[in-house]
Amino acid sequence: MTSTVHFLRHGEVFNPEKILYGRQPGWYLSERGQEMAKTVGEWSKQFDVGAILASPLQRAQETAAPLAKAHGLSIITNENLIEAANVFEGQKFEMGSGVLRHPKSWRYLTRPWIPSWGEPYDQQVTRMLAALFAARDAANGKDAFTVSHQLPIWILRSAVEGRHMMHDPRKRECSLASVTSFHLDSNGEISGVSYAEPAKHLLPEKK
Repeated sequence: MTSTVHFLRHGEVFNPEKILYGRQPGWYLSERGQEMAKTVGEWSKQFDVGAILASPLQRAQETAAPLAKAHGLSIITNENLIEAANVFEGQKFEMGSGVLRHPKSWRYLTRPWIPSWGEPYDQQVTRMLAALFAARDAANGKDAFTVSHQLPIWILRSAVEGRHMMHDPRKRECSLASVTSFHLDSNGEISGVSYAEPAKHLLPEKK
């Protein structure tokens, strides 16, 4: 028996000040983000889904809601799907205009391969793998959807595909409301990864 665990990145968050919100509570989907979530919910009807898991953060729970409705399932909150911890959380984080221009921040940037500014990559891989197999087990032979966040999803994919953890964030293939799917073989091993952007038409234009 084969199955797939789909990792959905949450939709667009209402964040006009461009704050690095991280694990802070209270960040909710924008109107565009809500539309993204509905679009993915409709798109997901092509799959036989047996479980839906989501990060405890509000933006992930809101993204999971249309999925749950589409498949008549309850959302299982899984702490392993949460955003990566980051010391810059709650601050503006833009090159040239944000926290990075301040010398007091530079001490956190000395070891990008760990990384020194947040949750170690190896810990992210461990917990995301745990979430993947928890979703597989909960789905009982069917597909599963999990709703998580860009960095943990990308780090999990990088580990599975044998890519180095240190990377340029601008080059992650994990857009808003995108789906990174991990395919499992009959032995329960990860046999491949695929990627889709069902809400691509709703993505904001790049400036």
